[in-house]
Amino acid sequence: MILGPFFTSTAVVAIGEIGDKTQLLAIVLAAKFRKPVPIILGVLCATLLNHLAAATLGYYVSAWLGGQAFKVIVGVAFIAMAAWALIPDKMDDELKTIGRGGVFLTTLVTFFLVEIGDKTQVATSLLAARYHQILLITAGTTLGMMIADVPAVLLGAAATRVMPLKYVRMAAAALFALIGVWVLLAAFHLV
Repeated sequence: MILGPFFTSTAVVAIGEIGDKTQLLAIVLAAKFRKPVPIILGVLCATLLNHLAAATLGYYVSAWLGGQAFKVIVGVAFIAMAAWALIPDKMDDELKTIGRGGVFLTTLVTFFLVEIGDKTQVATSLLAARYHQILLITAGTTLGMMIADVPAVLLGAAATRVMPLKYVRMAAAALFALIGVWVLLAAFHLV
């Protein structure tokens, strides 16, 4: 199915983003500025830019390396992401002090920078490496971020109380682990 990578990347990032430091940043921005529209637009633009770069990197690294060894590396990386997803994120103290420059620009810059090296960005690279689709993965992971972060912006801190984050992290870890095992099985032609 051509949209399989899109739906997979949407689900992986939507679940993986819950309780993530970028979602916490969205809540802090919403509480500080109380202007959801520029915050949501800032999150959207920052995510598109960040995930496009991550998907492009994942795509080209996979094209450069390729083969069974690379599939094994991607599979193991997804399993490592599963373990990482179980660790709760905390916002750095420096993120609690938001700079000047307007709500949209502040959101765009801080969200873009905080997303660098984040598990959802790494997942975006891995998904692009797995599926060899830059735009579909970028669109899916961006939609996943918006699914998780828009309610956080609109509802603030109450959004994180809907379901205990422990269970969300466990679900994200299980999803990453399943993808990792699936990629490993495919690398050895077992599926």
